[in-house]
Amino acid sequence: MKPPLLNRLMILEDSYRQPDGAGGYTTQWQPLGQIWAEVSAGAGRELADNAMPLSRVPCRITVRAAPVGAPSRPQAGQRFREGTRIYGITAVAEQDHAGRYLLCQAYEEVAV
Repeated sequence: MKPPLLNRLMILEDSYRQPDGAGGYTTQWQPLGQIWAEVSAGAGRELADNAMPLSRVPCRITVRAAPVGAPSRPQAGQRFREGTRIYGITAVAEQDHAGRYLLCQAYEEVAV
């Protein structure tokens, strides 16, 4: 197996709830660390959200493996940020039988 080309620096972020002062909350994101990754985009599609069209592109993001429970190991519900680009993580699994890399199923949504 050819090793992935980890040439994009991503910031792994996790969400937390911040009270909004009116009995509700807003979702905030805190950085957990930087991770080098390889990103492969799939075929995108257009959808509507709150009367605004969105372009949603599924992506496969490969990163170095980290032990289960380590803060550097991505999890579903977290996200990667690369500058202004955001990739929501939907699933994470070992990419190879040796467990050297993780494959993160993710998506990028962009307002069009």
